[in-house]
Amino acid sequence: MIVLLQGGLWMQIFNSMPWFIKWLPGPHKKIISLTQEIIDFINIRIKEHRENLDPSSPRDYIDSFLIEMGEKEDKDSGFDLNNLCFCTLDLFGAGTETTTTTLHWGLLYMIYYPHIQERVQAEIDAVIGSSRQPSVADRENMPYTDAVIHEIQRMGDIIPLNVMRVTSRDTVINNYIIPKGTTILPTLNSVLHDESMWETPHSFNPQHFLDQDGKFRKREAFLPFSTGKRVCLGEQLARMELFLFFTSLLQRFSFSAAPGEQPTLEFKLTVTHQPKPYRLCAVPR
Repeated sequence: MIVLLQGGLWMQIFNSMPWFIKWLPGPHKKIISLTQEIIDFINIRIKEHRENLDPSSPRDYIDSFLIEMGEKEDKDSGFDLNNLCFCTLDLFGAGTETTTTTLHWGLLYMIYYPHIQERVQAEIDAVIGSSRQPSVADRENMPYTDAVIHEIQRMGDIIPLNVMRVTSRDTVINNYIIPKGTTILPTLNSVLHDESMWETPHSFNPQHFLDQDGKFRKREAFLPFSTGKRVCLGEQLARMELFLFFTSLLQRFSFSAAPGEQPTLEFKLTVTHQPKPYRLCAVPR
C-alpha cells in the first residue's frame, strides 16, 4: 500500500506543499499513518539496542551509530537518537518503490518469455541448488541471471526522468552552450533505448549484457541509476537486493499468467514507470 501511495500524484503534491496539503483529506493521510508505524518500530529496535549494547562488538548499523554517538562530544555533530531514527528510516524505505517496481517488471517479463525464465532457473539450479538461499557471492557465477536482471532494469526504465540538476558553471556539450544556473532534467530513457547504443533497443534481450563467450559485460549506456558524482547513493544496495529477491523467487517458484489472461506490457507513469496491474500464478518448484 505504501509503495503505491508513494508513487502517486498526491505524494508529489504533498512534497511540494506540505504546509497546505496536510490539512486536506486524501490518501496522503495513509502515508503519514504508515510512516509513523515504521518510526515506532525503529524506535523500539533502537531502545532494545541501547539496553544491550556492547561497544566492543557492534552488531549492525544501529550499534555502530550508538557507539559513534557516545564518542561525539559535539551536540551538533548529527549523532543523536532522532537522527538515528530517521537515518534508519531512510535505509528502510529508500528504494522501496523502485525495487518493488523493478521486480514487478521482472516477473512480468518472465511470464512473457518462459524460455528465459527456464534458462535463469537452470543456472540457479546449477550454481545454487535448492538446499540453500542465494547469496550476493553467487552473482559472479551467474552471468545469464545477472544479464536478465540488467535487461529488466533497462526495459523497465523505472525512472525515465531523473532528478533535476542545476549547472554550477557555464558548460558546453556538443556545441550547445548551457549557462550557469540552468535547471536540467536528464531523461534516462533516451539512453536506455538509444538505437545507436543497443542492438535491439526496443526488445527484451538479455544478450545485450553477454559477450560471445556468455560472460557478463558492462554497457556504457546502462544508466538506470544515473551517472557522475550525483549517481544514486543506493545503487550497490539496490543491485544486491534485486539479485537476491529475483533469484530467490525463481529458485522457489515458476511463474505464468493467470488462466485465460495475458498481462499487457503497457505501463502507467506516475513518479515511476510501472506495469499495469496483472495477476499471475506462482507454482512451487
